[in-house]
Amino acid sequence: MSSAVLRRFSYRYPRAGGWALDHVDLDLNPGLTLITGDSGSGKSSLLRVLNGLVPHFHGGVVSGEARVAGSDVLRTSTRDLARTVGFLFQDAEMHSVYATVERDIAFGLENFGMARTEMIARVESAMDQMQITVLRDRAIATLSGGERQRVALAGLLAMRPSMLVLDEPLAQLDTETAEPLVDIVGRMAAGGTTVVVAEHRLDGLMPRADRVLGIDGGRIRAAEMASRWGSDDGGGRRSASRAHSASSNGDSAWSLIGATVGVGSHPVLHSVDIAAPRGSVTVLMGPNGSGKTTLLRTLAGLLPPLAGSVRRTAGRIAYLPQNPSALLHRPTVRSEVELTLRRAGDAEPADAILGELGLVDVAGSYPRDLSTGQRQRAAIAAVLAGAPNLALLDEPTRGMDGAAREALLRLVRRIVEHSGTVVLATHDADLATAAGDRILRLEHGTVRDTHLASAVEPARMQR
Repeated sequence: MSSAVLRRFSYRYPRAGGWALDHVDLDLNPGLTLITGDSGSGKSSLLRVLNGLVPHFHGGVVSGEARVAGSDVLRTSTRDLARTVGFLFQDAEMHSVYATVERDIAFGLENFGMARTEMIARVESAMDQMQITVLRDRAIATLSGGERQRVALAGLLAMRPSMLVLDEPLAQLDTETAEPLVDIVGRMAAGGTTVVVAEHRLDGLMPRADRVLGIDGGRIRAAEMASRWGSDDGGGRRSASRAHSASSNGDSAWSLIGATVGVGSHPVLHSVDIAAPRGSVTVLMGPNGSGKTTLLRTLAGLLPPLAGSVRRTAGRIAYLPQNPSALLHRPTVRSEVELTLRRAGDAEPADAILGELGLVDVAGSYPRDLSTGQRQRAAIAAVLAGAPNLALLDEPTRGMDGAAREALLRLVRRIVEHSGTVVLATHDADLATAAGDRILRLEHGTVRDTHLASAVEPARMQR
């Protein structure tokens, strides 16, 4: 018997003009099923049928049949489905309930009324599997996006569901921390768990997959494995010779001088001396929790340095956080971009950047109704519209397909051509190679200026 069955299942979100899912016929069995497709193709909508969020939470129009573990999804509450289906959202922030890691992992087990001794054993086991035992007493608010993702997955593993559904689980993980997650997924699938994963980063998962399905326009199709986007689209990578140290650069776009940065009184990076010239692209790489986001927020002026000083170029600073929803509050995608252009005093039409990012068709949509990949592109359009003097981008390719990544690369190059400066944090080795003038490697509280090849090659070897 299949773990999940959909028969001629169609679904349309409220206020949406078209079908998010269109006559889907699908059987999901034990093992690993990968779901691929462009942003907005219907991947997340399909996954949300499996735990009942579609249609119970989102509402909308539905037809056809969907059954999970023998239960009719349309007549079974999401609370009951949660006992069978462990669901990992794209946005790790959506999982957090309690203030500390250990309590947050135990939340689902507490809801099930599990005995305390069994609960403690499961939480310990889940933390060990996800290699986050050292985080047990940390406040959720102090974690990086990748660390939050691992905590969220640990909470699911503790519940030991018969079906595990993961929406972009690798999006915020560095290659080192992605590897144990891929191993866990492979072992669970081999052990008889039905595992369904929607993902753009397929390299590590493909050898373990029992089936790969594509989705396009809400319809299931045969998957086409697009090659990873290249490091050179004809424009070539700029020379790393433009990198400068703080002591040698007198015309820097930004600099940190003897800076210790952190959150509250907790230092993350110590005695940082680094600078970048105008018209350069600096890439921040390093493990989850190494301080990439903290450094970007310090450069943006959102966090004061705990010691030392930070200097920035005059002019507009554009900051893209890891969670795009934190930026998007206007009624439509177009109005988000228009607000930026109006504040910047820029006459550029909003549809220029919307067209570059493939968002014209959803320009009139409420941003939070979009898929994660579309929402990421909307946030990028909202912060990069016009000509920012300094653009700070935190995991900008999160949830984005290859075409959107190429569009982002073109935007980065356009900023540089207008003498703007870019700093981006990423785990994406290909983006680092294609966009960066130089890479700063963050690890163990230090910042190390390194050559492009030596910085990205280990990441590729781990895939």
